[in-house]
Amino acid sequence: MPIRCEIVSQDRMVFDGDVDIVVAPGEGGEMGILPNHAPLLTTLKYGILKVRQQNEEIDFAIAGGIMEVQPHIVTILADAAENVQEIDVARAEAAKQRVEDLLKEGPPPDMDSYLAMEAALKRSNLRLEAARRYRKAGQSGRLPGEKQGES
Repeated sequence: MPIRCEIVSQDRMVFDGDVDIVVAPGEGGEMGILPNHAPLLTTLKYGILKVRQQNEEIDFAIAGGIMEVQPHIVTILADAAENVQEIDVARAEAAKQRVEDLLKEGPPPDMDSYLAMEAALKRSNLRLEAARRYRKAGQSGRLPGEKQGES
């Protein structure tokens, strides 16, 4: 008997389907959720959220959020979420470079700007690391330093 999993980011439904297990990056560590799990509400940290449907594992890069678990449904409300296979590596690398260049120019004018830049850099690094570690062979968009034919 599967458990329903919904992963929602601020702008779209990222995933909706029946799965065998959800493995999430909780604030207190990685946690596995199986069908008939006790109700739970927890915060999530930046990391990789994994779902397994039969013999297929699907990986998502998530930038924090909350997770509500009920016996037959897991709902993840992520600050940002993306299927690892869909990560645009060039875009993530460009975003990382923009933030690094801004930080080299000196401290931002206020704390909010600094926190926004820090969050953007953290998201870019998460996306690049997720693509490097979890992307399946044959995906488009080589990583920086990766040669043609490598994955």
